[in-house]
Amino acid sequence: MKIAIASDHAGYPAKAKVIETVRAAGHEAIDLGPDTAEVSVDYPDAARDVGQAIQNGQAERGIVLCGSGVGACVAANKMRGIRASVCHDTYSAHQGVEHDDMNVLCLGARIVGTELIPELVRAFLGAQFSGEARHKRRLEKVLKMERDGE
Repeated sequence: MKIAIASDHAGYPAKAKVIETVRAAGHEAIDLGPDTAEVSVDYPDAARDVGQAIQNGQAERGIVLCGSGVGACVAANKMRGIRASVCHDTYSAHQGVEHDDMNVLCLGARIVGTELIPELVRAFLGAQFSGEARHKRRLEKVLKMERDGE
């Protein structure tokens, strides 16, 4: 699976660990930047880059890092076809994919320790949407809200 990864300047210190974990799990990591922590990067720009990579088929899923994970999540969810969530526990990281077809994991680099990051990334990458009728029904309602601009 191809995974688009980006961060703002606050998330940058944790980005290398995410990329390393994605590759170790046998997936392709697409690093969308930044290349240094020395330049201020706004979280909406990082979220947009990951969202566009998914929208244009360059990646199947994405991971966005910012200080808390919240700003990146809010911004990513403004994009059509993106279902993002902040996950700071492994249950949410896999359950969000299994039940809600989440395609972007948002992490708070100032919240989550370096030992937990690989566990969260592996839980996210190892999960698949269940396709159960109740989950499909709920996802269709979310997609309708997106289409209708509700």
